[in-house]
Amino acid sequence: MNAFEIIGGKPLKGEITPQGAKNEALQIISAVLLTEKKVTISNIPDIKDVNKLIELLSDLGVTIERINKDTYTFEAKNIDLDFFQSATFRTKGGSLRGSIMIVGPLLARFGKAAIPKPGGDKIGRRRLDTHFLGFEKLGARFDYDAKTNFFTVDATNLKGTYILLDEASVTGTANVVMAAVLAKGTTTLYNAACEPYLQQLCKMLNRMGAKISGIGSNLLTIEGVTKLGGTEHRMLPDMIEIGSFIGLAAMTQSEITIKDVHFEELGIIPDIFRRLGIQLERRGDDLFIPAQKHYEIESFIDGSIMTIADAPWPGFTPDLLSIILVVATQAKGTVLIHQKMFESRLFFVDKLIDMGAQIILCDPHRATVIGLDRKVKLKGLEMTSPDIRAGVSLLIAALSAEGTSIIHNIEQIERGYQNIDERLLALGANIKRISAEKPSH
Repeated sequence: MNAFEIIGGKPLKGEITPQGAKNEALQIISAVLLTEKKVTISNIPDIKDVNKLIELLSDLGVTIERINKDTYTFEAKNIDLDFFQSATFRTKGGSLRGSIMIVGPLLARFGKAAIPKPGGDKIGRRRLDTHFLGFEKLGARFDYDAKTNFFTVDATNLKGTYILLDEASVTGTANVVMAAVLAKGTTTLYNAACEPYLQQLCKMLNRMGAKISGIGSNLLTIEGVTKLGGTEHRMLPDMIEIGSFIGLAAMTQSEITIKDVHFEELGIIPDIFRRLGIQLERRGDDLFIPAQKHYEIESFIDGSIMTIADAPWPGFTPDLLSIILVVATQAKGTVLIHQKMFESRLFFVDKLIDMGAQIILCDPHRATVIGLDRKVKLKGLEMTSPDIRAGVSLLIAALSAEGTSIIHNIEQIERGYQNIDERLLALGANIKRISAEKPSH
């Protein structure tokens, strides 16, 4: 069952609960390697990227117990450091982008690590230099073997220092923070990412005995400690899922309540959807989206065309730009979508154009969307998902389109969204899994 068949054009209704945040999970779960004590983590999403990381930790020697569907305990007492040199590690570590996240904690606790060149999404050049430059500043030495595609890192003597990160990378910041908590002396980390995921990691480390101040800002001060203890941690809901469900409600003219969204942690996301004319109502910690026949894109005060661009937190997350782009196709008005942080994330728009959307792809980073105000409905189409976020955007487009769509390569979607078909079925969507040959073109 490698594809979704969707019959669109039907309004949905009901409640949906977002899963735990994927991007937080990869950091939080890696952090269990910093201590030999037991760490309990709840609200873990049941998705491929996270399950692969949990499996990798188990292979490393971490004792893992699943308490219920979203809660695990981890105990990293007996770590097998020779595992790094094994073929199993090469294969598993290489297929998962999140595997880079285990390097920081391992360096901090054991003074050495090795990592195959990570895999994952095809969304442009996602550099790992930030991670390694940070480790080097702390005193690590690393070698890259071009034949085996392996990085080996030696960090027997990590010392705190001043580090100015070359970019505010979330994973880069998290990795350097995890390495610095056990380094000797004080580390000052400037141009640090400040996403809620990272704030969560820092708060968790502090509960384990770390001394991190400046949480939520781009300047973190980390006083090194000699060891960390155990803790319990609950992950935030996934803001990308929340944004995806807002977009889904708007596109399909559906009345949807998104449960337990942790509204304060959503930053600018609700406001950006409001700029497209979408009504949102906060009810306690739920988000209610009424059924809307029309929504109109705002223009700037001087009358110029609305531009929506991504930026590091607290700016708008790049992961939701593809959702915004799809939603804009049925709005009234025009918007320029500017994807600054990754190239090639906009290449899925040709599928939307084939479905009848009016989009001008200006260059790899910019697309102008001329909203059709529902005067022309999108048509169902057979298409292939290029990455997680584009996959969900195409899924939303298919649910709002007239006729039948088939989406191939759904394992890309399932890397980031758990049981997405079952949860959409519960809202009344017409979606089923099928086995289908990919089109040859």
